[in-house]
Amino acid sequence: MPHVVVKLWPGKSEDQKTELAEAITRQVTSILNCGVDSVSVGFEEVRSDDWREMVYEPDIIGKDASLYKKPGYRM
Repeated sequence: MPHVVVKLWPGKSEDQKTELAEAITRQVTSILNCGVDSVSVGFEEVRSDDWREMVYEPDIIGKDASLYKKPGYRM
């Protein structure tokens, strides 16, 4: 039962988030060979001023070993 959490800066429209959630769901079901009902996708908006503390340090630097796609930026 994959659950995907997308952390992003505020300002994306509901349509954009819905479209991204649908695209992620399609790819997850295709690649992992699971049903649509098994997948959930959530969004967490994080202000740019909070990105380092709430995302970069705990989820990127702090989980380097489990990060399959690393960002092209450093803080």
